[in-house]
Amino acid sequence: MKQLSTKVTSNAHGQDSSYFLGWEEYEKNPYDEIKNPNGIIQMGLAENQLCFDLIQTWLAKNPDAAGLKKDGQSIFKELALFQDYHGLPEFKKALAEFMEEIRGNRVTFDPSKIVLAAGSTSANETLMFCLAEPGEAFLLPTPYYPGFDRDLKWRTGAEIVPIHCSSSNGFQITESALQQAYQQAQKLDLKVKGVLVTNPSNPLGTMLTRRELNLLVDFITSKNIHLISDEIYSGSVFGFEQFVSVMDVLKDKKLENSEVSERVHVVYSLSKDLGLPGFRVGAIYSNDEMVVSAATKMSSFGLVSSQTQYLLSALLSDKKFTGTYLNENQKRLKIRQKQLVSGLEAAGVTCLKSNAGLFCWVDMRHLLDTNTFEAELELWKKIVYEVKLNISPGSSCHCTEPGWFRVCFANMSEETLDLAMQRLKEYVESTDSRRLISKSSHERIKSLRKRTVSNWVFRVSWTDRVPDER
Repeated sequence: MKQLSTKVTSNAHGQDSSYFLGWEEYEKNPYDEIKNPNGIIQMGLAENQLCFDLIQTWLAKNPDAAGLKKDGQSIFKELALFQDYHGLPEFKKALAEFMEEIRGNRVTFDPSKIVLAAGSTSANETLMFCLAEPGEAFLLPTPYYPGFDRDLKWRTGAEIVPIHCSSSNGFQITESALQQAYQQAQKLDLKVKGVLVTNPSNPLGTMLTRRELNLLVDFITSKNIHLISDEIYSGSVFGFEQFVSVMDVLKDKKLENSEVSERVHVVYSLSKDLGLPGFRVGAIYSNDEMVVSAATKMSSFGLVSSQTQYLLSALLSDKKFTGTYLNENQKRLKIRQKQLVSGLEAAGVTCLKSNAGLFCWVDMRHLLDTNTFEAELELWKKIVYEVKLNISPGSSCHCTEPGWFRVCFANMSEETLDLAMQRLKEYVESTDSRRLISKSSHERIKSLRKRTVSNWVFRVSWTDRVPDER
């Protein structure tokens, strides 16, 4: 008799992806400057560790928040007993205002339309449950975050159909790619319920352009489907450009209170911008009352603790702090990203031009032995096991072109990043040397063979000819 469910016994979770396997190898042999200097450096984890000092300073200056006190009086009992899955009103208000601040206060968020979730993973899955039946599909532009194969499909039964994007235009979404993905879903007899994008993109580290956002809104309008915009990195945009949200586009198109706006949903989290993945704070924002109601009920399976909500409502309500934090975070991200790009260039490696997120989309196609995904995985294994850097191969992100890798830069110190780049540089130089030696040997052998054949032909032609038989 079968003892376990199909969910338990299947491998649909995606844990066997090279994205997760790289983490496993790192955990077996993690780099430590003192204890394990020859270990694997974790460059596959999109974690922001650059501004902990700012948060820790705020906590030291605001002991009541961390001590679960209000006006000097303990509210521990009140928070310990609170379990309303609608969330603390003061936290939802503070979160809505923080999301507005990130977007330059050009758009507004109604706290009553926010559903709290245990991180963006939970938020995205909840939206899948709300918007799609098992066997129905969402279109996702490639390359996309490897965890979506787990988050969107594993428990919901929803399907993903890729929108194939190319390096020829910086992996931007085109109308033809959207239409081809939609038609592919129809060929597979899959009903398309929507499009899901990450903006800024994980793994590209780029923002969607206004052209792309307008294209997406027009596309979901014409097809009468949903659009989910995962904007988890919206506060991690650096450089001169401002982050442009799908909410900006709805406002520009005067669609804020339209039927179309009810099919546009935003996902956010404090895991990346504030560097608090362990706090498990995510959110869904939707103009559809039924989605908000259903998602709120579902949130009871992944609540954010009331203690966490209380602490963060105090932090996010401090406008002086949030303004300083966002500015400083962006400055530090820009400096660290520049450090990675410079280190890559010194190693003879380039990457896609980017200005957001905690990673770069790195072009290592010239290091492949052949232009295949098999060669990409071989290169990835060498980098993990020999160079001892855990990076994420493009194939794990469903990239259609072999040789691209996602490399993270914000989860380590400057010194560790320098060491990682030195290791990569030494590997590339040794690889180039081996290739030069191999090429030289090949040329010598080719030349020797040519001379040998020439001499043999000469001998057979004149000296060693077989005499005529008479």
